[in-house]
Amino acid sequence: MTEITGYHAHIYFDADTVDLATRICRQAGDLFPVTVGRIHQKNVGPHPRWSCQLAFAPDQFDRVIPWLMLNRSGLTVFAHPETGNELADHRDNALWMGEKLDLDLTIFA
Repeated sequence: MTEITGYHAHIYFDADTVDLATRICRQAGDLFPVTVGRIHQKNVGPHPRWSCQLAFAPDQFDRVIPWLMLNRSGLTVFAHPETGNELADHRDNALWMGEKLDLDLTIFA
């Protein structure tokens, strides 16, 4: 087993839900010791929609993920560990809340 050094949760949104996503990300930042990333109003990296990233330590998984499950307000959330193997982390070791989307994994080749 590989060591998990952290987690990323990506909240996906579009032009109609950008304000909702912004509120969710900011609320998570107020409630938990997470690093709230930029509100990207464009596709970034492997992500097929606009997104905001929440980065957090392994000891926060059992707090942040259940909160997102109950407070995502219908938005899709993609979460993955950070192990140093980006392809496996995004393809094999991830979890989805809401719609499962196709990531652009070619950036990890």
